[in-house]
Amino acid sequence: MTEEKRNEIKGAVLRLKDLVAYQEGTVASRMIINKPVGTVTLFSFDEDEGLSEHTAPYDALVTILEGECEVWLSGETHRMTEGDTIIFPANAPHALSAVTKFKMMLTMIRA
Repeated sequence: MTEEKRNEIKGAVLRLKDLVAYQEGTVASRMIINKPVGTVTLFSFDEDEGLSEHTAPYDALVTILEGECEVWLSGETHRMTEGDTIIFPANAPHALSAVTKFKMMLTMIRA
């Protein structure tokens, strides 16, 4: 999403899960806030899609907007559904996988 498009949604009432569409066989994303101090990105995952284990240098807040997924954080597995939120601590290994199609919001704060 371009900065111009991001500006168009400012001040509007939004249903976050409606801002990113499912795409067959893949993961789609849409960044709705992009600032030097952090980002807010929406993701949609087709069934059986996911993100492999990785780390990030900042805490990451993940909120499930729709559907169901499994999250692995530092060796523990968590089943998450709509409305659930988890914080991935900075530098902690984590991964996730779609149980059903699902959508999530990722908030990264860098400062």
